[in-house]
Amino acid sequence: MRNLTLLTDLYQLTMMNAYLETGKHETMANFDIFFREKEHLEYAVCAGLEQAVEYIENLHFEKDEIDYLRSLGLFGEKFFKTLENFRFTGSITAIREGEIVFPGEPLLTVTAPLYQAQLVETALLNIINHQTLIATKAMKICNEAKNAAVMEFGLRRAQGPDAGIYGARAAIIGGCASTSNVLTAKMYDIPCSGTHAHSWVMSFDSELEAFRAYAEIYPENTLLLVDTYDTLKSGVPNAIKVFDEMKAKGLKPKGIRLDSGDLAYLSKKARKMLDEAGHSDCIICASGDIDEYILSSLNQQGAKIDLYGIGTKLITSSLTPALGGVYKMSCLYENGNWVPKMKFSDTVEKITNPGIKTTYRIYGEDGMAKADLIALRSETFDVSKPLTIFHPVETWKKTTFEKYTMRNLMTEIFVEGERVYKCPPLKEVAAFAKERRAEFWEEYTRLVNPHKYKVDLSNELYDLKKQLTYLSARERG
Repeated sequence: MRNLTLLTDLYQLTMMNAYLETGKHETMANFDIFFREKEHLEYAVCAGLEQAVEYIENLHFEKDEIDYLRSLGLFGEKFFKTLENFRFTGSITAIREGEIVFPGEPLLTVTAPLYQAQLVETALLNIINHQTLIATKAMKICNEAKNAAVMEFGLRRAQGPDAGIYGARAAIIGGCASTSNVLTAKMYDIPCSGTHAHSWVMSFDSELEAFRAYAEIYPENTLLLVDTYDTLKSGVPNAIKVFDEMKAKGLKPKGIRLDSGDLAYLSKKARKMLDEAGHSDCIICASGDIDEYILSSLNQQGAKIDLYGIGTKLITSSLTPALGGVYKMSCLYENGNWVPKMKFSDTVEKITNPGIKTTYRIYGEDGMAKADLIALRSETFDVSKPLTIFHPVETWKKTTFEKYTMRNLMTEIFVEGERVYKCPPLKEVAAFAKERRAEFWEEYTRLVNPHKYKVDLSNELYDLKKQLTYLSARERG
């Protein structure tokens, strides 16, 4: 396991030192990770918790790391003495990987001595932001793929090895069936998939010879790339010849892959050619700079595609290259009490929610998700009584639930430095994500003009926020 303790911004360390110098370091603090709404991010798929847990468990400073920090000339000996025996002693609650989440909801909450809570900000954001972003992109893509499976093909286009490894992991959470990334497949025991490149075909004297050789070597996985020269005049006819030869030997060819051109047109023509040749059981795979919008268009055009290989636009989350998750203080323990804290802004969306919080999902009698309620962790709710929620800004917008259930989305991960949560295998996380996705009507997750899902504040949290806003305004005169 890698030691990522120095995977942080310098200002986290200088603040740690300043907390030590001012005697504030042991003051308990509460911080939340959440993301704000932006275009193409009406919802997200929570991911990265397993790596966040590994990071927290392995937090410690090696001698060479302390020596390096000493060489910077920024810190006092009190700081270095603290680093020698450093370990995380705080508590963490988080939303499980695979859960559907919305802007403003705490994805992960850290309650720890101030100097510890400050240190972990950068790495936790790095881990949670990236994997949540890619898992979300994958779910959007898989939603638009409809009944076709999606293979994650992005390693060569990822922004570095870690982005390729953990991006592929997140893509599985978001709904991809397999990955071409062999290391990720090995690490997380997930299906590994792939065909062949154009170079295989070009290395032979003829396309037909290349296809025959590939079918001989991989008779159980003969998926042939047919667009090296001419898809309909050469590639598909040669594939059909090889498929005929395989069937004559009692073998079952898998299908063809299209990697360029008009995929809707080519897939329909290829499907007809395969069917007429008696190969209706052969699938058509497509790849080549595909994203959810292209998938939507292909569906509208009646494309005959059974399997997609999607790389660049998935692994880089094209259109939305960053989740934009933030880490904000919401509470500080002062004079024997938890004192709620808020960040104010002229931009309403950037005003934070105070207090130590959790999020509840409200379900109707049909078992479908109706709304989320961000509440103070100390609050309790009686589901036998009607519950009225209201928009946190446009407060006249109200909804009352008569018969409903509520589920707390957050679970304990660390308690006073001890891990109490066991991360499930990736396959279980992916299955969990699929179950959670099924709780939402398509209107909330559709690609164009999705219906806005209700995320409201509890009465107590709303009143606390209003009170702090009033006090701040009065102090500013």
